[in-house]
Amino acid sequence: MREQYRGEPLAERALAATPMEQFAHWFQQAVDAGLDEPNAMVVATATPDGRPSTRTVLLKAYDGDGFVFFTNYDSRKGTELAANPHVSLLFPWHRIARQVIVTGTAARVSRAETAAYFRTRPHGSQLGAWASDQSRPIASREELTTAYDALAARYPEGEKVPVPPHWGGFRVAPETVEFWQGHQNRLHDRLRYVSTGPGAWSVERLNP
Repeated sequence: MREQYRGEPLAERALAATPMEQFAHWFQQAVDAGLDEPNAMVVATATPDGRPSTRTVLLKAYDGDGFVFFTNYDSRKGTELAANPHVSLLFPWHRIARQVIVTGTAARVSRAETAAYFRTRPHGSQLGAWASDQSRPIASREELTTAYDALAARYPEGEKVPVPPHWGGFRVAPETVEFWQGHQNRLHDRLRYVSTGPGAWSVERLNP
């Protein structure tokens, strides 16, 4: 099972000045290509003693300060980030033979930012944030649906659902951002931005 990639060459002179500008450019191209959930990213965290875990999470915002996603703070990723803020993100855009790899540190966004995003979520997703004790063992699916139904009765459609205190956002401030473009014969392009200080970046080319 092997694929010959035929992407356009990625040259240093074509890169944007900052990784977030370059990400915005590539992300829009992924959207325009019709990729399924181009904002889906693999989030890798680790315990303080280095035991890793990964999962797929949806990117909900990005700006000059980093990449934002939301989760239950008591989940596995939430508790691991609280103890060890170092994190890696991977955007696997297979159909266009590209991937973006981010390393950095995560910090909670403000409660105001969390509340503003929570209000944009569908009513059912708001209830789900309360119903699920994320990452904890549960006896059955029925236990989960019973909890959800009780919340739906308490907060019917149109009723304001409060933001759970254990739920909110993380912003990953990038330290490195690698842009990977696949090519034939495994001669892929790998260009990585490396932070050299606040708002300053250098770019290095990596062997494929």
